[in-house]
Amino acid sequence: MERSLSMELVRVTEAAALASGRWMGLGNKEEADRAATEAMRDVFDTIPMKGTVVIGEGEMDEAPMLYIGEKLGNGYGPRVDVAVDPLEGTNIVAYGQWNALAVLAVADHGHLLHAPDMYMDKLAVGPEAVGNVDIDAPVIDNLKAVAKAKNKDVEDLVVVILNRKRHEKLIHEVREAGARIKLLPDGDVAAAVNTGFDDTGVDLLMGSGGAPEGVLAAAGLKCLGGDFQGRLLPQSDGELERCKQMGIEDTSKLFRMEDLVSGDDCIFAATGVTDGELLTGVRYKGTKAITQSLVMRAKSGTVRFVDGTHSMKKKPKLVIR
Repeated sequence: MERSLSMELVRVTEAAALASGRWMGLGNKEEADRAATEAMRDVFDTIPMKGTVVIGEGEMDEAPMLYIGEKLGNGYGPRVDVAVDPLEGTNIVAYGQWNALAVLAVADHGHLLHAPDMYMDKLAVGPEAVGNVDIDAPVIDNLKAVAKAKNKDVEDLVVVILNRKRHEKLIHEVREAGARIKLLPDGDVAAAVNTGFDDTGVDLLMGSGGAPEGVLAAAGLKCLGGDFQGRLLPQSDGELERCKQMGIEDTSKLFRMEDLVSGDDCIFAATGVTDGELLTGVRYKGTKAITQSLVMRAKSGTVRFVDGTHSMKKKPKLVIR
């Protein structure tokens, strides 16, 4: 992939964030998601690449745009696979909560797992703890291993878990071990990526969430040198059949980083829609809007924070061709 693609992709997530941010706190997650998706799709048409959506808004008959298999880009440049979540945290935006993102990941063709839309058990850690955790190990063992790797006590750790009934046992075990917990209403891509930055105060992500979001999170952590492990959790015969259709015969397989994002390169880009530990959300004032974005590339290890000031008068539709 060409390195210039990194900054081009920031334009895509900025547009999605600017469009969906207008819906923050208005209680309408469908309109927020629609706005993000339409804006993201429009800007993708201007990007110099030959992209194919491998993780998107659903199948062609379920989504009018950014559907799996859709071609993106202006037809020039590298051939790449694209994973998108135009608005990661639709409920978050609807209710004005933390850590909503417009997010995408790009890798060379054939290097992103085509993850089915179902639950995935997840474990994410930052660079210091790489090689020290195992999703199949007891919770206490992983907590002790991360604490040791980060030169902390278990009581110092912060574990992020989605606030779901299915996590009651996990939450109890983490609390019994003495670690602290941040319970999230939604949005575990941001939480996983946060483990790669010391100043977020997040040490681990544990528990189950969406498998497509797992691939996006893995791409982010690959750029940071962190680790992500996952295992699919099909809930029905239909989901088992879906795995087979996507070439996943062994649904008990443990997906490691190389299974989720193979090769030595990928690009991860995200723009804050609402405030979070890592990125601030969109700010509007008259005809101006301010965004904060993160863009990272695995091959170079470069991590950039991009502050943008946008003239909504000159760019009312968020794209200039």
